[in-house]
Amino acid sequence: MSTKDLIDIYAVPGKVAVITGSSRGLGYDMAEALLLGGAARVYISSRKVDACAKAVSQLNAIAKEKNLPGKAYSIPADVSTKAGADALRAAFDKVNKEEGLEPRADIVIANAGATWAEEIEKFPDSAFAKVMDLNVRGVFFTVVAFLDLLRKAGTPEDPARVIITGSVAGLTGLMPNGFAYNASKAGVHQLGKQLAVDLGPQHISVNILAPGFFPSKMTAGFLSGGVGDHMAETNPLKRLGLRSDIIGVTLFLTSKASAYVNGVVLPLDGGSHVGAPKI
Repeated sequence: MSTKDLIDIYAVPGKVAVITGSSRGLGYDMAEALLLGGAARVYISSRKVDACAKAVSQLNAIAKEKNLPGKAYSIPADVSTKAGADALRAAFDKVNKEEGLEPRADIVIANAGATWAEEIEKFPDSAFAKVMDLNVRGVFFTVVAFLDLLRKAGTPEDPARVIITGSVAGLTGLMPNGFAYNASKAGVHQLGKQLAVDLGPQHISVNILAPGFFPSKMTAGFLSGGVGDHMAETNPLKRLGLRSDIIGVTLFLTSKASAYVNGVVLPLDGGSHVGAPKI
């Protein structure tokens, strides 16, 4: 095997990906990773139309600057319900028809998520439902919405990929008062394992990425007031996550490098789930 062969194993040339929750944060970094890896198309989705449009503009500017072959497209949707996931697929089909593109999906990354923390006696029923709906039900129905295309895309040697964004919070009790969030992430880890068993024979692999703490808009409130510094200090690697960390693992999980990886929950947390004290 040559150096070029080794590099090619971690590339995703010509692949088509749909990523929910990708207008910012980890989802945006995943989208950029795939474009850098040679993906032909990356579909950006979140609830807000303007946020999707801004992300697509930024990603396409990067692609142009770096002379990358791929392009980003906007398909805003709220995937917290089955109807929302179906609307995501409808938006995907509409863009493809308008652009004259083949309806295809090699990679689906279910990254959209919500969080909520509150004292146990004060935790609102509506907030619990919101978190569970988006973080668990939404993941399932997003996968279902693109299942026909994933079935067509996969082969035994290079299966279609489903990546679910879980959390280290689903492995530990790391987030105080995060009753719904922690439960939802533990639940979606198990959902991913079940999907891996059921979809594997159809040449679709399903893996779950469990990030630790990455500075982002979603974690900004939690990491403020010195908490972020404390989390970094108590992490075995003495830091929080970096963009390069998410970019690297995204390319691993979507490329031929992980063609035989299925049903895995992969912590991306510097070892905090095994080596850091609870806050």
